[in-house]
Amino acid sequence: MPAGTGGSSIFLALDGAWFLIGDDLMSELDRAACTVPLGLSAKAFAEAAGTRLALAELVPPGALNLRGDLADHGFVSKACAVLGCELPRAPNSVQSAGELTVLWLGPDEWLVLTAPGGEISLAERLEEALLETHVAVTDVSGNRAHLRLKGAAAREVLAKGCPLDLHPRMFKPGSCAQTVLARTSMLLHLLDDAPTFDLFPRRSFAPYVVAWLVDAMRDHEGVFLNAA
Repeated sequence: MPAGTGGSSIFLALDGAWFLIGDDLMSELDRAACTVPLGLSAKAFAEAAGTRLALAELVPPGALNLRGDLADHGFVSKACAVLGCELPRAPNSVQSAGELTVLWLGPDEWLVLTAPGGEISLAERLEEALLETHVAVTDVSGNRAHLRLKGAAAREVLAKGCPLDLHPRMFKPGSCAQTVLARTSMLLHLLDDAPTFDLFPRRSFAPYVVAWLVDAMRDHEGVFLNAA
């Protein structure tokens, strides 16, 4: 954060320059968004410790859409052997193993997230293992941006535009959901009790989502930082 700034202000880091968010929020944001689609560039996300809110753009993970029948024991056993974890069966649940995360999208559909670039070899291994099984493995790595919102007021911010019940009793760490935020479809994943939310909007809507989040965070402390 720039020296001499107050702890209750919100700062937006865009293309290496800091802007104090005030009445001219949208003009500054629009100008920056025109030069870089998301443009979040600053110091490490960890430096947000002690602030109530922090927003970061992360490098999108490798992503595969996997479809198959849970009643097909051959599909389940072979897929799990490749993934190293169980396929989530409960709605809106998540399973993980190392750098790999599997999010439930529907009764026969999952989103498999892996390290950037790891989706190619993972898809090949899944296709080889499931060669004689009625499944679909689709690389969807390029269709979503990856944002991370963290801090004590994160639920309050998201609740301004998301119809989900995000209370800790209902939406716990390890939960995911396909939902809308500010009339934009996205995938939401709660990582921990901080709380830390991963948001996966369509790439074409990402600048709009960032602008909306910036505006929704105006009443809170926050530092907008790049995690990369």
